[in-house]
Amino acid sequence: MPAGGAVAIATRSTARWVRTISWVCRLIAAVILLQTLFFKFTAAPESVYIFTKLGVFLNHYIPSLSVDRIEVYTRIGSGIMELISAALLLFPGTVWAGAVLAMAATGGAIFSHLTFLGLVVMDDGGLLFALGLIVFATSAFSLFLHRSQIPVLGKRY
Repeated sequence: MPAGGAVAIATRSTARWVRTISWVCRLIAAVILLQTLFFKFTAAPESVYIFTKLGVFLNHYIPSLSVDRIEVYTRIGSGIMELISAALLLFPGTVWAGAVLAMAATGGAIFSHLTFLGLVVMDDGGLLFALGLIVFATSAFSLFLHRSQIPVLGKRY
């Protein structure tokens, strides 16, 4: 077999692995993002608690905003953001956008856990914090794998 044939086989094998890893990362992030929607959109007690604490935190700095209003708008708004990011992650041409949006959403959640929420929320053992880290990491890796899709910047990679 000529040397070029071995390179072509290795390249195809590598491409298959990259594609598989990409799908696994994207599915993990999307499933976690989608499963949280039920809690946010149905005003589950855990979700209301988290976003009420966010409301209290923001109200301290911007007193003109009511805690109840902040709770509702940020809970529903973050749910919509996570729904859009999960959908974008699942379509091959929009992975970069879904990854950026998912990282923004979970970055905010991670920041909240590290500042005013704490790592453990309502005796969850840190599960929500861990899920946020997983979504952020898998989205970051997906963004890296699909960096060539990024408008303007992607052409450099």
